[in-house]
Amino acid sequence: MQHQGTKKLETDRLLLRRMVTEDAEEMYHNWACEDAVTKFLTWPTHPNADVTKRVIGGWIDSYNSPDYYHWGMELKETHELIGNISVISIKENVLSADIGYCIGSRWWGRGLMPEAGRAVVKYLFEEVGLNRIAAYHDTNNPNSGRVMQKIGMTYEGTLRSAGHNNQGIVDEKWYSILKAEYLAAQAG
Repeated sequence: MQHQGTKKLETDRLLLRRMVTEDAEEMYHNWACEDAVTKFLTWPTHPNADVTKRVIGGWIDSYNSPDYYHWGMELKETHELIGNISVISIKENVLSADIGYCIGSRWWGRGLMPEAGRAVVKYLFEEVGLNRIAAYHDTNNPNSGRVMQKIGMTYEGTLRSAGHNNQGIVDEKWYSILKAEYLAAQAG
């Protein structure tokens, strides 16, 4: 792998960029305060923007590491921060990473998360050198699975009672995409 850290990525509608301290208010109001957003996540709804600011501070400290990948999703048209996407774990020995994401409910159903996901997949395969990218979702959150499918991922299976989120112990549906599949789709 050729770790390069969180580089700025651009899509038709989005700018994927590093988070900064000044993003705290916007992140808090646009998704971190929403119970609907955090329902199936592993972190609780933030009670205030001070908590969001502390979380972002941890991310900023991690940007010094070349194997840390975490982007804020900014709408190009309005410069509004609407969500985030990140690598949540890396397995160096098999050139694999798991990704996670969330977006404010006002932007659900607009194809923005798959757009961000495709940019991250491209970067991780083409520039970082991964061979496999995976993600999972709570079986009670099928919309997240649709995002994974739109990114190009294939359903691998369900792990029963294998995860824990704000709903408690849950079943996880796993999806992945291999570099060969990504390259074949690009050529096709």
